[in-house]
Amino acid sequence: MKLDEAKKRFIGEWGTFGSQWGVNRTMAQAHALLMVSAKPLSAEEVMEQLNISRGNANMNLRALIDWALVKKTHIPGERKEFFVAEKNIWKVTRQVIKERKRRELEPLKNMIAELKVDVEVDSDEGKEFKKMMEELEQFATAADTTLDRLVESDRQWLFNSLLKFMSK
Repeated sequence: MKLDEAKKRFIGEWGTFGSQWGVNRTMAQAHALLMVSAKPLSAEEVMEQLNISRGNANMNLRALIDWALVKKTHIPGERKEFFVAEKNIWKVTRQVIKERKRRELEPLKNMIAELKVDVEVDSDEGKEFKKMMEELEQFATAADTTLDRLVESDRQWLFNSLLKFMSK
């Protein structure tokens, strides 16, 4: 397989994976393009290579910067902004976990805590609702703790843990 074909396939598949992880497809494709690029790319280059509009390229590059997966960089003699992706896949994974926790798990935990306190428990349904909120809160807290450990762990610990898990 030629390099251009392999890159196109990777970018397309990464876009599919991204959409399954809760990331917009084009954002994931821009991330993939920057990860496999040997040099920083401008928004125009991202736009051309992904065949997307300028607004779409700019919006997704900003989102990648917000997720701390991409950084702006300057090339001497150039007036354009250039972008470079984090290429360490372990750091990428940890950053995605942190961002997903912040965007999804923390709001869920806050909502459950509010509902658990505010609900009337003077009926069987109220008691059942509160019990369910407490169970969801315990689950969300355990998930949060597990994800924190994963983010703080080193690469070797994760691989050893996965090997132990898979050998059972």
